Amino acid sequence: MTELLTMEGINKSFSGVKVLENVQFSLCQGEVHALMGENGAGKSTLMKILSGIYSKDAGSVRIHGTESLASSPRTAQALGVAIIHQELNMIPDLSIQENMFLGREFKWGRTGFVNWPKMRSEAKSYLQQLGMDLNSDSLVGGLSVGQQQMVEIAKALSMHAKILVLDEPTAALTKREIEKLFQLIATLKTQGVGMIYISHRMEEIFQISDRITVLRDGRYIGTRDTNVTTMDELVQMMVGREIKERFPKVDAKIGEERLRVEGLAQEGKLCDINFSVRAGEILGIAGLMGAGRSELAKALFGVGKYQGKIFVNGKPVKITSPAEGIKAGLALITEDRKGEGLVTDLSVRENLALPNLRSLSRFGFISHRSEREFVDESIKKLNVKVHHSGQGVSSLSGGNQQKVVIGKWLATQPNVLILDEPTRGVDIGAKREIYDLMNQLVQKGVAIIMISSELPEVLGMSDRVLVMKDESLENSHAKTRLRKRL
Repeated sequence: MTELLTMEGINKSFSGVKVLENVQFSLCQGEVHALMGENGAGKSTLMKILSGIYSKDAGSVRIHGTESLASSPRTAQALGVAIIHQELNMIPDLSIQENMFLGREFKWGRTGFVNWPKMRSEAKSYLQQLGMDLNSDSLVGGLSVGQQQMVEIAKALSMHAKILVLDEPTAALTKREIEKLFQLIATLKTQGVGMIYISHRMEEIFQISDRITVLRDGRYIGTRDTNVTTMDELVQMMVGREIKERFPKVDAKIGEERLRVEGLAQEGKLCDINFSVRAGEILGIAGLMGAGRSELAKALFGVGKYQGKIFVNGKPVKITSPAEGIKAGLALITEDRKGEGLVTDLSVRENLALPNLRSLSRFGFISHRSEREFVDESIKKLNVKVHHSGQGVSSLSGGNQQKVVIGKWLATQPNVLILDEPTRGVDIGAKREIYDLMNQLVQKGVAIIMISSELPEVLGMSDRVLVMKDESLENSHAKTRLRKRL
């Protein structure tokens, strides 16, 4: 096969800290080459060098056999490189078509005026390739995370790239959307497009990739043909140790009822929701995207008005804001860590401390000593890979950002922890750490509600499972025994 891309001896440092050291990677025409490694292994940094976001300190990048001089995303696009980032780069106040063709708008001849009919038509065409029936005039801010992800993919397709980088492209997609994406990838392969596929979902890697390259701690570990390697070998290469059990669920003592919901409803979002969760229990909530799972999590935490009754520790409560949710003993790890879980302009320290300022303050002033001790302990406990606590949270890998989101809410010592897609975009080692943390919490009597699109995760970690469909619970009593039967 013709080689599209060769990267050799790539080095990159930030503030004197090496994040890539002598890394190599190659991509052939019509190939899907998976790039794997733990969060912070250097995958995204390597791809940002390829796409012109970062400059390399040393090494060579050759595209079509010619040394690449991609000094910006625009020049990388001109060389035929398109990248779909793990963290979405949509502008919420612009329409779908405006986001798709930002900086590449169609014009009426030389007038400089935007050709809106052509923009609308082109956007619709690329969305239809992905099976998306969306109005291209709709604002991106009104779309779900999964829909925004599909718009990002459509945008990359519109660039007619020969090298396409997909960084966790399925993390927010439904099963049907994933199937459509995989069909599209198969079509692009026949057209000679080379694709670099980054994902922590092992099943996907073995399903669609031809080769797999593994990085660990910024170093090249090795490349394997997918059809001759195993999941155990890849895990060993990624984490440097053996992980025997994917879902290490422990049996905790189930105690008193922590949370009960009766007739919970939100106009256009939720309808007649009834369930309870007890101390020491993990209650899994499954269902397709759009079924109302995230809306349920936010309603419980006080985001938006609701009808119905909520009981915490047997007492009725009215939660009309997140502040009241915290006061009632609830904590929510949102599915959208970038948009809702973190303040990306702040540091790791400031994000961890934000919901805990009251406990870290004395007479209205923050105790910097208490804050420093709390932050250092949280970073150590959650194994956050960070150079120092003052580092900007936006510079962390997706998995380490997720650990910061979890850490800041655990410090509030909730009675009920709501986890909405807790392992989305997280590597297998970090997933294990999150599962172990969940086990520790239920053994301490915390009740956990876990929402996940990954059914194996729901079945592997839950004591009971509820299924949502069309904004309501379906056959909940039968589903609660699903895991036990399997």
